[in-house]
Amino acid sequence: MILQEKFADRSAAVGVVGLGYVGLPLLLAYAKAGYRAVGIDIDPAKPEALLAGRSYIKHIPGDEVAGALASGKLEATTDFSVIAGLDAIILCVPTPLDEHFEPDLSYVVDTVDAVVPFLKAGQVLSLESTTYPGTTDEEVVTRVEMAGLVVGKDVHVVYSPEREDPGNPKYSATNIPKVVGGVTPACLEAGVALYEAAFEKIVPVSSCKVAELTKLLENIYRAVNIGLVNELKVAADRMDIDIWEVIRAASTKPFGFTPFFPGPGLGGHCIPIDPFYLTWKAREYGVHTRFIELAGEINRGMPDYVIHRSMEALNSRAKPVKGSRVLLLGLAYKSNVDDMRESPTFALLDGFKRLGAEVSYYDPHVPVVGPTREHMEWAGVRSVEWNEETIRAQDCIVISTHHAAFDLGQLADWADLIIDTRNAMATVPTREGLVVKA
Repeated sequence: MILQEKFADRSAAVGVVGLGYVGLPLLLAYAKAGYRAVGIDIDPAKPEALLAGRSYIKHIPGDEVAGALASGKLEATTDFSVIAGLDAIILCVPTPLDEHFEPDLSYVVDTVDAVVPFLKAGQVLSLESTTYPGTTDEEVVTRVEMAGLVVGKDVHVVYSPEREDPGNPKYSATNIPKVVGGVTPACLEAGVALYEAAFEKIVPVSSCKVAELTKLLENIYRAVNIGLVNELKVAADRMDIDIWEVIRAASTKPFGFTPFFPGPGLGGHCIPIDPFYLTWKAREYGVHTRFIELAGEINRGMPDYVIHRSMEALNSRAKPVKGSRVLLLGLAYKSNVDDMRESPTFALLDGFKRLGAEVSYYDPHVPVVGPTREHMEWAGVRSVEWNEETIRAQDCIVISTHHAAFDLGQLADWADLIIDTRNAMATVPTREGLVVKA
């Protein structure tokens, strides 16, 4: 097979379409492995940054981009016609939900439509975007074959779910096992050759549908268990029990228990969204996934719970939430990154603002709110400065994300009221009544 030979001798050219939190690490991985790596994105700012040797994602060092560029292996463009000169094309585009919590495949469909005119025999096309089982067959294969190409003979189509964990120092793009499913056995063979070129371990599965559901299972597992501890958090609070202490004690059991932790809601591209891709598709088969939907309902209700606890705490100080100054610590959805996707902090910003609070945020990783699909009203809003005057001026501080950069000792000295949704203050000496867990 000529394609496999090209990957074996590193003469293959690999294109990555969509240069976000998934696509950029993947592009750099192929460049580092010695392949011609071509990044394609409709946002001209991203190719421009890469061609200048700069990274636009905080946890990806600029030195990595500059090194790949200096090696001559990295290219970037907005021009889809370069696809005609590639051996492999990997699609890493968003798969959000619409306003009805149903799958929005417009990014996938539009990207495939943009790619297909430039496809040629001998290429492999891979979809990595998280989606429901059947998407590759229904949306990718159909469009490729409408162009007159035979899948499995002319173009090899595979699905390989991304498993990127932004900011995780232990796992990079290439040392996480890579699940790959192909439309045909020949497709799978080509997909394995593509990913063996850059990844340490490949996990072949029997079909694209199996690979698609594998990704959903991984994230539904997390969403359901987080929903469980979030529900237990509310119950424990009513019983005057610290749920964090309970989880810590339960974690000492050496078998049969995996700790999950409560919070102000779910964030990131995967856990808040992926379960609804399955519940939507399952209805087509007459299956009502009540367990998954209940977990989603609980998790989506957590920002309101945090706001309610904050209102109670302010009320105990004879302060109404209307007119109170509320500062949210952490806009990114997880610790120590600049990734704002689906961050529950946005729901908290909206909720406090709706109640009349003077709400602001502090996040050293996100100095200014960039464009988002759902929260454009916050675009351009800047983080406040971290200083004693700012903190003392607040009626309430809500820890939404626990960044290592936060000086919690200073916070304990300066703040009047702290609502802790992450158990961040657990080891910090504080005066009585300062911290309320939520």
